[in-house]
Amino acid sequence: MTPQRLATIDMVNDCDGFPDLETNPRGYADQLSRLYTLVWEDDQGAFPIGYLPITVLDALRKTPASIRGRLDINPTARTAALWQNLKSYEERTKQAAQLTSYWRKNQTFRLLRGWRNEMWPVYGRNGELLMSIERAAMGLFGTTRYGVHMTAYLRRKDNTSDYDFRIWVPKRSSNKSTYPGMLDNTVAGGLMTHEDPFECIIREADEEASLPEDVMRRSAVETGTVTYIFITDERSGGEPGYIYPECQWVYDLELPSDGSVVPKPKDGEVESFSLHTVEEIQEQLAQGLWKPNCAMVMLDFFARHGVYTPENEPYYDQICARAHRFIPFPGPHWNYQHPDTRC
Repeated sequence: MTPQRLATIDMVNDCDGFPDLETNPRGYADQLSRLYTLVWEDDQGAFPIGYLPITVLDALRKTPASIRGRLDINPTARTAALWQNLKSYEERTKQAAQLTSYWRKNQTFRLLRGWRNEMWPVYGRNGELLMSIERAAMGLFGTTRYGVHMTAYLRRKDNTSDYDFRIWVPKRSSNKSTYPGMLDNTVAGGLMTHEDPFECIIREADEEASLPEDVMRRSAVETGTVTYIFITDERSGGEPGYIYPECQWVYDLELPSDGSVVPKPKDGEVESFSLHTVEEIQEQLAQGLWKPNCAMVMLDFFARHGVYTPENEPYYDQICARAHRFIPFPGPHWNYQHPDTRC
């Protein structure tokens, strides 16, 4: 039986899977029926900061209060609040670490097998840091996750492609706990608390692809952000059904056409790099070989560079809209000023 080929809208749906209230109110209501909204209350009132699956709420109820800390549940509003009594960022971060370490020790969630010892931020209404949480545990709380993605390419015109882009595509290590062996953007990584996005992409470019710092500082171009709300599946390294609101800072890197700078694996995250035409990547995408959020970043690249246009791509408007979806939880993405390169 021939595997089903993916249209661009299938790729968009695979990444941005959380139903939209305006376009799919029934699906939105159905999704919320499986969740509680994680809220935080300040002097202006309560506001949402994440989505808690029922399984996580049940685990919170079962965890000793001395480990968990304060938990306030409103069954009528279907909201939950954690650590509202703690007054400082440091106290809340310590409490979160105590809870998630307890769950890790007791193997409460498979997701925590991917523990990374990296702290990721959770923001308040005005962009202030509320707390930081271990990267592997962020999905349990459904808070916004931040990262950086970069597409490296060179210019080459010949009869093998209608486009002069040749794009470096890495294959993820088969040993990775998430999406092993799938295709990825040239460089990608998570943004830790207090880390600047540009400094992060420089660090990741060195660690993952052996790209020199001077090349990155001279030639990497920030093109905007890609935002979406992903729902995890069995490929994600844990239980399916976690909600991942994500904001990725996106960069393009044009490398010398003479091939004098070539990405090479360094830290074991990547198995290999290969150079591909636009048409080859389109075929890979159609076969479902790309990690879902990296596919979304690649679609955004194609739209920004004129590979996809309203005339040749029937889902062009949906690609552009849903690659820049509004995320209802506060953070730096709320005040971000997009460059003119956005599709």
